[in-house]
Amino acid sequence: MSEKTRGMMEMVAAMMVSGTIGWFVVVSGRPVPQVVFWRCVFGALVLLPVCLAKGYLQPGRISRRQAMLAVLGGVAIVANWLLLFAAYSQATISIATTVYNTQPFMLVGLGALFLGERLTLAKLGWLLLSFGGMLLIVQSRPDAAAAQGGYLLGILLALGAAFFYALAALLAKKLKEVPPHLIALIQVGVGIATLSPLALYAGWPGGAAVWGLLATIGAVHTGLTYILLYGAIQRLPTSLTGALSFIYPIVAIVVDDVAFGHRLHPLQATGAVLILLAAAGMTQGWPLRKHARGAATRGA
Repeated sequence: MSEKTRGMMEMVAAMMVSGTIGWFVVVSGRPVPQVVFWRCVFGALVLLPVCLAKGYLQPGRISRRQAMLAVLGGVAIVANWLLLFAAYSQATISIATTVYNTQPFMLVGLGALFLGERLTLAKLGWLLLSFGGMLLIVQSRPDAAAAQGGYLLGILLALGAAFFYALAALLAKKLKEVPPHLIALIQVGVGIATLSPLALYAGWPGGAAVWGLLATIGAVHTGLTYILLYGAIQRLPTSLTGALSFIYPIVAIVVDDVAFGHRLHPLQATGAVLILLAAAGMTQGWPLRKHARGAATRGA
């Protein structure tokens, strides 16, 4: 098996597993801070032996400055998990996951502000397309969610999650010399330290089924997925990694439909397509003019 084929298999597996996490979070029935806490605990149990085996925990492997940046990234990634999981119950898994995929635009904005990265016309065009998709989603409220008054809140929570993910990614750009598995271990360690009071206050989860769900979220959706994802990133070109990452929201939408009967309304589906298309264009570096011309030709 070639390195590229293995990387593709790892990336596809990681994204398919990631797409099911919403089901596990919702079905667990536990408070969001507790779910994130146990995600970090079980994730650490997987990542710790990996880091030990690879020698990542040896003295001097990471500098004090790098450790501080990794901790800040951990705060951002934990905030990202808290907001995204909270969004599931407000705006459905499908909508929350789709809105969450605006993260490439958040990262571009942060990069322009703090890293001096150039903001091109093509990137602005994809941003406007994504914003148009967002407007369609906001305008099309599902009856049940609208009655609960949580639909807009769910969208805002998902946007907040995307922002904190982009912030964590921005910090990770300054940690290129640090092994990604070690960064992930530090991040889940931050989650354990910061969320333990809230998690323990909510009481211990009851029943083998709930413990199984929480263990899966931590060991599989966090520990195993990180290992698969970083293995794929090392073996694949960035363009292919970005393209395969869109398996995640597609799987999430299918799971939400099959498990909970949450089907996207026509306007929502259109908005989701626009957001995912814009995110793909941003991550792949597509020239907007070419795609816009092709779309106009097909429409004619």
